[in-house]
Amino acid sequence: MSLQSRANADGAQSSGVLVVLCTYNEMTNLPRAIEVLERMAPECDVLVVDDNSPDGTGKWAANAALASKRIHVLGRSGKLGLGSALRDAIRWCLERDYQYLVNLDADLSHDPAKVPEFLKIAREQNIDVVIGSRYIEGGGTEGLSFFRKLLSRGLNRYAARMLQLPVRDCSGSYRCYRVSKLRELQLDELTCDGYGFLEEILVTLHRLGATLRETPITYHERHGGESKLSWSDATGAMAVIRKLRQR
Repeated sequence: MSLQSRANADGAQSSGVLVVLCTYNEMTNLPRAIEVLERMAPECDVLVVDDNSPDGTGKWAANAALASKRIHVLGRSGKLGLGSALRDAIRWCLERDYQYLVNLDADLSHDPAKVPEFLKIAREQNIDVVIGSRYIEGGGTEGLSFFRKLLSRGLNRYAARMLQLPVRDCSGSYRCYRVSKLRELQLDELTCDGYGFLEEILVTLHRLGATLRETPITYHERHGGESKLSWSDATGAMAVIRKLRQR
């Protein structure tokens, strides 16, 4: 399928797609993730949202942006949370002429090579939110402990039931959003700064009438560095789910 191109502010042609990578200490993984994106989805722009990584991730991304018109960097003052980073990325995207926003983890737990597949589903099936799912047929996880698998599956079942979402994977961040649907959001009303933002934006879009479609992915334990997830993230997500249920 041919990609619809547009001209961005500096004249480079793109597909109207912005790929977002939120980073904190991902120097081990970010160069590889961008290399795969440049090879498998060369028409897409990439926005790195870096929370002032001590390991130099932001500096590396800034140098990469100097060498490529398709790479952009949004630097932030410190580690402010995934939800906060994604809100800033969405605001950045909405100020520009993009048609789709694809978000995935920068630690290679999500395969960047699947971005074209997400876009194909969104375009050909007219879907507002394509969700990479570990919990439908063909999906799965690799390298995680039994406890983490159990915790993740249980949290997703809880979220889907409490929020009446027609999906099985509510907490995964590998997603493709139609930008015109994101413009219907009141971003200031999305207040979760942590991982609970993933449920918050999904249920808000669903209540706005967004069409949702899951596609199977295999989630891999991160290739390098330390996991950002903690018990507080899990309990925080459950608190967000309860608040969303009460709205």
